[in-house]
Amino acid sequence: MPIYMDRHDIPDDITPAHVALMHQQDLKIQHLFGCKGITYWCDPKRHQAFCLIEAPDEASLKAMHEQAHGAIPHKVIEVNPRLVESFLGRIEDPETEKKEDLLVIDDSAFRVIMSIETSNYLHRLEASQYTLFTQKFHHGISNRLKEYKGRVVRQDNHRYLVSFHSVSNAILCALKILSGFKYLTPKFDPDIRKLHIGIHGGVPVNKEKAIFGEVIATARHMCEYMKAPLVVTSEIKALYEEENRNARIDRQVFRILSPDEERFLNRLVEYCEKRYNDEALNVPMLSKALGYSKSKLYRQLKNLTGMSPNRFLRDFRLRKGMELLHRNFGSIAEIAYETGFNNPAYFSKCFSETFGILPSKYVQQHLA
Repeated sequence: MPIYMDRHDIPDDITPAHVALMHQQDLKIQHLFGCKGITYWCDPKRHQAFCLIEAPDEASLKAMHEQAHGAIPHKVIEVNPRLVESFLGRIEDPETEKKEDLLVIDDSAFRVIMSIETSNYLHRLEASQYTLFTQKFHHGISNRLKEYKGRVVRQDNHRYLVSFHSVSNAILCALKILSGFKYLTPKFDPDIRKLHIGIHGGVPVNKEKAIFGEVIATARHMCEYMKAPLVVTSEIKALYEEENRNARIDRQVFRILSPDEERFLNRLVEYCEKRYNDEALNVPMLSKALGYSKSKLYRQLKNLTGMSPNRFLRDFRLRKGMELLHRNFGSIAEIAYETGFNNPAYFSKCFSETFGILPSKYVQQHLA
């Protein structure tokens, strides 16, 4: 049976003990609806509770809640239990030293999500050099994540997605990773030894259908598209300073993304994701879709990404082209057309200018 996670927005006066009682009421009648309550998380500070339930379908889950205590969830998503455990650290009730008639779980589902990415410029390296780099890179990252209790959710050759329970651990871990990265294979050109880290926080069930979907998207957008090497949202800044008695985050090291900038960046990337393969997409269309004048769009993009709108669109398409190469989507010409280029030769020229290697040679070195 599928496994679901739901979110309940609870009133201010509801305590973890109240949520524990509601969970117990679910367990008493769950068999009537073919459901199985697995565990839950409760966060009285944010006035939210999250249930993990095995159920035939979403309707059965809601019907069980309604009959048990009348609290119908505000949002339900289907989840992979392995991902739940990777993000939250458990998929069952936490262990306790003593048995209690009513197990009260005062455990927040809020997590700090870190996205780590090495620069795509690394792809210009020969395969043997690239392998050496990635081995050292992964060894260094693994040691730092273990030291600061980060849980790896996903990783590939040059990306990590990591979950932290503590904001302070995430910030300190990022600083250690960034400071150690410059000593990694120092013989390489500094221009190709680049690292970007984006840190955001949130809860597992929000507007998106995927667990932590909105949080992951923002962390990745900051990591992949902003010019600063280390970016955090204003929420993370506030939580860090609250957790550390108003100790300030160093703005010379961290780029702090304001709520307005966060919204702009997410809207920008979401729109480009939908339209990048349309060769007619241009700056006036982008400007109109985002509701910005061309001059304001230019200033905002320059401030966040260091690129002009035209350059951003081109680089966005090239990133997609590299992804399609990895997926063996088709020939270089087919990938060029699929990413909005109307000339394969121009695609290859732009690819070489951006990544320092022709797509044909890249395929030969890294994918053959």
